[in-house]
Amino acid sequence: MSRRVRSALSAVLIALACLLSPPGVLAAWATYEIGDPARYEAVTAPLAVDPAVRDMIAEAVTAGIMREIHVGPPLQGPVRAFTNDAVRSFTQTDAYLAAWDEANRATHEAVLRALRGGGEGPVTLDVAPVTERVKQRLTHDHVPFAHHIPVEHTEVTVLSSETLERLRKGYRVLELSSFWLPSLAVALAVTGVLVAACRRRAVFATGLGTALGGSLLGIAVAVGRRLTLAGLPPGLSRAAAGAVYDTLTATLRTATWLLVVVGVAAALGAWLMGFHGQRRRAPAEPQPALAPEQTRAQA
Repeated sequence: MSRRVRSALSAVLIALACLLSPPGVLAAWATYEIGDPARYEAVTAPLAVDPAVRDMIAEAVTAGIMREIHVGPPLQGPVRAFTNDAVRSFTQTDAYLAAWDEANRATHEAVLRALRGGGEGPVTLDVAPVTERVKQRLTHDHVPFAHHIPVEHTEVTVLSSETLERLRKGYRVLELSSFWLPSLAVALAVTGVLVAACRRRAVFATGLGTALGGSLLGIAVAVGRRLTLAGLPPGLSRAAAGAVYDTLTATLRTATWLLVVVGVAAALGAWLMGFHGQRRRAPAEPQPALAPEQTRAQA
């Protein structure tokens, strides 16, 4: 195989490897973290004590309680304030953490079941178990009208049918490619370096391409966050939604930085090796020739 053919083949393999690296990382994250119940629960557990999330839950529960009670206008403000304080106090208890874990687990299971198993209807969640815990706690704390909170099978839509259909196709592709896509990217990169006519340049190009792919993936995550927050329906807390998004994508952002750091390190190492090699191969400066008179004088 000629040097020119080896260089062209190496360039193609390295380019493909760099192109496959970002979607490979995305597929692995979606499957092995978001799609794994144990890891998902471990990642999202800190959200239970996030201030923005607790504020959102307190406001939602307070609004639900106020819809079920009927007091005159002079008492609405004080009753709402007292109820909101009681609910906020509830969000600092072990009962609240247990309710959060139960609701979070049920939501995750429902979403995964819909994404993997099909179905045409929306994804819904029965909030009766959580409501029961909240009512028991507030009643125990003698919150006014807490016993009026209805505990019934209330289906809350988590994902609409239209959103589910869009997500299902993408998730299936990511799940199917979660193993072979990163493996193929690594295999192509290694092969591209091995067949290259100049392996140092091949390593340099692979490093730069990997860093560029990591940067583009990081930009995509940031743009996704902005679009997600911009598309929130009215009434939902942007701070809480941002906290959820940041928590879910924390590992993905770490992976993007890892791609950038490893890529830059590989490219820098290849460049330093080439620079050092050029200095070692540089010929020594020739000594000036002596004039005949100087030669005879030295003799």
